[in-house]
Amino acid sequence: MTPSGDAAALLRANRHGILCMCAAMACFVANDSLVKYASQSMASAQLVFIRGVLASILVLALVRSTRSLHHAGEMVRGTVAARAWVDAVATFTYLLALFHLPLVNATAIMMTAPLFIALIAARMMHERVGPGRWLAILAGFGGVLLVIQPRAEGFNAWSLVCLAGTVLMAVRDVMTRHIAPGVPSSVVTLATAIAVTLLSGAVSVVEGWRPFGVFEGALLAFAALFLAGGYYFIVAGMRHGELSVIGPFRYSGLLWAVIIGFLVWGDVPNALGWIGIALVALSGLYVVYGERRRASRTR
Repeated sequence: MTPSGDAAALLRANRHGILCMCAAMACFVANDSLVKYASQSMASAQLVFIRGVLASILVLALVRSTRSLHHAGEMVRGTVAARAWVDAVATFTYLLALFHLPLVNATAIMMTAPLFIALIAARMMHERVGPGRWLAILAGFGGVLLVIQPRAEGFNAWSLVCLAGTVLMAVRDVMTRHIAPGVPSSVVTLATAIAVTLLSGAVSVVEGWRPFGVFEGALLAFAALFLAGGYYFIVAGMRHGELSVIGPFRYSGLLWAVIIGFLVWGDVPNALGWIGIALVALSGLYVVYGERRRASRTR
């Protein structure tokens, strides 16, 4: 393939990754909204376990429908297995911190993931991250801070635990790039769902269970559907393209959260919040604009 052909293929991969990342964030926000309702009457590990069982069943059905079941052995080998358990530990590390931090503070820390992804991509994978991309990543993170406006008094030792979970999430996303191309994304997704389910099941034995009704069960069923979709799209998105391009579109989750917060709970951002939303949107548009400029140069 010619250099121009390589560049064009990379641009297509970047566009695919951006769309998948935005879809993943939409699914995760929908999942979080449903879980927020269910968590009022259920223990945390119990909730994650039940949701994980349902999500695993859904993803298994996807694996069977795509005739990928013969790749199931990959789930217990190499990078696929390691990634799944890193994801499981990252999930519980973040949740543990979330129980001891204001939601906005935990969210602010988690939104540093694109910064860590870009750092790892630049240092360990030798991906070229130009000043424009760094500016877009930092501007997007600044926008996130303006929207959620974390309180200084809410940051404590648990903030470091939350930061550790965020770093693990970044490592997980980078590990996704090292999975063999022949392993279907649905199989990688199933490995993650099972690992999170097994870990949450073990924790739930210690934490205990609470009785729940049909309504909570229905919420978890829909949450599992969105969670499975989020798992799949984030795997599909991070396997192709440049991490420093795709990573900043994690911030799109904030926009989905604002929309759902308004429609469901009537939450309306203040003036600083709207400025932050504009920064997040502009940072994403800047990355897209940069990709289009690169595309025009390869034609």
